[in-house]
Amino acid sequence: MDQLALIIGLLLATVVAVGLGDRLRLPYPVLMLLLAIGLTFIPGFPDLNIAPELILPIFLPPLLFATAQRSSWAVFRVRWRTLIMLAVALVVISTAAVAGAAWLMIPGIGIPAAIALGAMVAPPDPIAVESVAGRVHMPRRLTTVLQSEGLFNDAAAIVIFQAAVAAAVGGTEIGPDVVLKFVIGAALAVVVGMAMGWLTGLITRLVTSLVARSAVTLVVPFAAYILAEEVHASGVIAVVVTALEMQRHSRPQYAEERVTRAAFWDVVELLATGLAFGLVGLEIRHVIHDERADILGMLGVAGLVCVLVFVVRFLWLAVLALGSRNRKNVLQPTSAKEVLILTWCGMRGLATLALALALPVTLADGTPFPARDYLLVIACAVLVATLVLPGLTLPWLMRVLDASGDGSEERDAARLLAQRAQEAAVAALKQHDLMKDLPPEKVALVKAKMSRLHAELLDGSLRNESVAELRSRGRGLAIAVQTIALDAARQEVVMARNEPDMDPEVADRVLRQLDLRTMIMPE
Repeated sequence: MDQLALIIGLLLATVVAVGLGDRLRLPYPVLMLLLAIGLTFIPGFPDLNIAPELILPIFLPPLLFATAQRSSWAVFRVRWRTLIMLAVALVVISTAAVAGAAWLMIPGIGIPAAIALGAMVAPPDPIAVESVAGRVHMPRRLTTVLQSEGLFNDAAAIVIFQAAVAAAVGGTEIGPDVVLKFVIGAALAVVVGMAMGWLTGLITRLVTSLVARSAVTLVVPFAAYILAEEVHASGVIAVVVTALEMQRHSRPQYAEERVTRAAFWDVVELLATGLAFGLVGLEIRHVIHDERADILGMLGVAGLVCVLVFVVRFLWLAVLALGSRNRKNVLQPTSAKEVLILTWCGMRGLATLALALALPVTLADGTPFPARDYLLVIACAVLVATLVLPGLTLPWLMRVLDASGDGSEERDAARLLAQRAQEAAVAALKQHDLMKDLPPEKVALVKAKMSRLHAELLDGSLRNESVAELRSRGRGLAIAVQTIALDAARQEVVMARNEPDMDPEVADRVLRQLDLRTMIMPE
């Protein structure tokens, strides 16, 4: 009962942290982390004990799914360089650098255990980064870079970590077969994700209840993750591919379902993120309590590893910036200012904690795992240093660098896209035979509504009118004609979303407005 009460308390604290973060302009995951650390020092405060092997399967699937729903295959075709250079290459380089430093500084650690440490602290957390970036009005292109990096870097880190731990436990060496395992695991995960996406589409076609169809999407990420792990594939990649496949099969007539599902997942993502970072805070306190006086002797090495993590990320991003300075529409840093911002946003989170707690206690022969206490302390130090320090100081850094975006580029792109949607709707109406069968007064009403479509797509407030009022006001319009027009507009936006120079976030906002317009058509 104490653990259930603690979970409910953390969920309630998440809501409070969101409100407090809005007032203080601070990210709520950081506030939840600090709050949880502070609460655990209260005498008699209950512990929340979750088996280490369950942390990733419980929290990663819903959080990754929520983030991946805001993307698409077209976006990944544009971002593939960023994925390779940040989600894979930077993880490998960070792992190697930290492993080398740990091997030199920690007596008796051994190469496999050192590599396991490097894999633990290598992947930034996409959830923490996104919550921070939204608070400081970071330019959309930089947010896109961070989102691209965060969706797949966990997969690379987990594969390296599992190979390193297996080598340490078995007393063997890590060979080049790690690369082959990653490629095979990724390929299998893509197959699993596509199959789950197809199966989800089949289920949603058979189920008529809108609530039930939204509930299916809560089960699917866990099913994809567990199934992929059972066949020794990457659960992370399987979840992301499942979300992308569901987006690809979405149809214009599913407008109400998409709006309902988006609202549902906003709540799930907020509560799961708060609970996850509350758990991080609780576990950090456990590490401090277990190590007691010995932790002081470990802080020096932990501090050096924290600095190394920042330095490696800065140098790699600087190299990417030099290579992309004269190129257009690249999802990589292009200036020293952007390199500094993206370096500061390399926040570690849930994956780092979960991998640290997943370290085995003993080896195959019964001897203790090499320097396990050291690894836990270092992992927690990196987590706190990269999450709390940047999370609290990023707003200040953005002001000093004068790097906050004013949203003008996004507004201009949305305006052009809304105009294209309106033109596509009008063109579809002109070419359709239904317009010939409408009486003149209905034709005039439809033309008037289509002439306002551009402005309505840019107005997210819906003029503060309820859906019922809008339905009542528009009941006299021809439903079939409006459906044709809005479907044509949506198809135009979807096509534009696949264009290399189109910001997918802008397209998504326009698509959401089209979904709302579809929902308020007369019944």
